[in-house]
Amino acid sequence: MSVLHPLAADAPRIQPWANGLGSTIQLACGPDDAHWRWRLSVAQIGQASAFSPLPGVRRWIAPLDAPLELAFPAGGKRLLPRLAVHAFDGADAPFAELPEGPARAFNLMLRGDARAELIARPLHGAMVLPAAAGGRWFVHLPAGQAEVRADAEAAMLAAGGSLWIDAQPGQRLRIEGGGEIVLAKLAD
Repeated sequence: MSVLHPLAADAPRIQPWANGLGSTIQLACGPDDAHWRWRLSVAQIGQASAFSPLPGVRRWIAPLDAPLELAFPAGGKRLLPRLAVHAFDGADAPFAELPEGPARAFNLMLRGDARAELIARPLHGAMVLPAAAGGRWFVHLPAGQAEVRADAEAAMLAAGGSLWIDAQPGQRLRIEGGGEIVLAKLAD
């Protein structure tokens, strides 16, 4: 049984923002589009703009190619360098400033009792992922190239590529390559 499931080239969907100041590439959501508990996407932020308020949604964001400065309505600013992960309540929709111009940002959104964690980092050489019961990994490669292995099964990822890893406990998961990687571990 296959463990590695690359995202089909036509799976990501571009959705323009209601305010016209950016767009979102939806990579995956579940269990379905209308009633999602988790959503993975890449926002393309063309100019400084307000995020949409999303009550009842927990959000994680990681700038991919330029820093973001988030100003929250309740006060406080947060400068996020590239690949820094920041969590916030979706109801507290910040205003995003772009200190170095247009940017892309990886988004993880959760509703209800959904659980996940988000990691964004450079990829230099090899890394090993734990394969545990009750969860699956989503791998997105914003830049570079990588080979993902689960025991003897392998898949190549190029920049912009994504795949799911549905591993069983005890399987050896290894990612090797160069560039930048975003990993989301979703709990069942």
